[in-house]
Amino acid sequence: MIGFEWPWLILLLPLPYFIYRYVRPYRVTMNSALRVPFLDDFVEAEPDSRGKTRVWPFWIVLLAWFLLILSAMRPQWLGELVEIPVTGRELMLAVDLSGSMEQQDFVLGGRRIDRLTATKQVAGDFIKRRVGDRIGLILFGEQAYLQAPLTFDRETVSTLLSEAVIGLAGKATAIGDAIGLAVKRLRERDESQRVLVLLTDGANTAGVVEPLSAAELARREGLKIYTIGIGATELLERSLFGTRKVNPSADLDEAALKEIARLTNGAYFRARNLDELWEIYAMIDELEPIEQDPKKFRPKRSLYFWPLGAALLLAALLGLMQRGVRSHIAHKFAT
Repeated sequence: MIGFEWPWLILLLPLPYFIYRYVRPYRVTMNSALRVPFLDDFVEAEPDSRGKTRVWPFWIVLLAWFLLILSAMRPQWLGELVEIPVTGRELMLAVDLSGSMEQQDFVLGGRRIDRLTATKQVAGDFIKRRVGDRIGLILFGEQAYLQAPLTFDRETVSTLLSEAVIGLAGKATAIGDAIGLAVKRLRERDESQRVLVLLTDGANTAGVVEPLSAAELARREGLKIYTIGIGATELLERSLFGTRKVNPSADLDEAALKEIARLTNGAYFRARNLDELWEIYAMIDELEPIEQDPKKFRPKRSLYFWPLGAALLLAALLGLMQRGVRSHIAHKFAT
């Protein structure tokens, strides 16, 4: 259906009548006259050849005024009522981009991929499923950066994650700074809604805030943190002396990640392969949301430019006609 944003502007419709009726016309103080040789020339320059006054320009002016008022009332096409599901959760993702994330100890489709590529595969799908949540994205290395503020635009957050590259924020790992930045961005929100999912494959080696100090701050602010330690525990490496087993996750500080989760009433998860990473995000996906009534939204489409354009066309048409009458009079005088 069609509605109006400012329907009260219809009261301006009779404004020209009141001006004509109650405003005194401007009086010319100096009289002027036009001397012409033959008075009969003015008879032929009358608006109507039959000697009658033309009234249709008056109706054109009234129609143009009506269209201007209609445009000022901001007509809108109102669509069908749509319900938007809202869980009320404010969920921030913090993803490690340090140099160790390029370790290829995950397998996808029979080929080895690095840890960041695996994270993009799983976390990207996780983001797209979070209908009704506000989701933000923090990328951290030597420093922590807010890549995407809290938003309902899950597609954009997923795209920004997919465009992240290893080393973008430096080669080291600033876990404490990432937590501190998340606290700063979430502290204005309702504390029962705030969740941080932090994924890393190492230990805190950079930054100005210690991870446990940041966790204490998060606890005081009511921020729940779920930590994910990513990386395989066993990897076969070939060398000149044969094949040997190595632990590519030797630098992972599991003790700190567990303590961060404990202090904030969260949980710690360990992802040694792609299947475990899928399971972890599925478990986080099952967190009980804060139930709220769905928000109702009616899409609107502005239509004001249609009557405005018609009014401008009528004004242009009237101006061209007036110009034609003046040209006709000038032509008669010239001849």
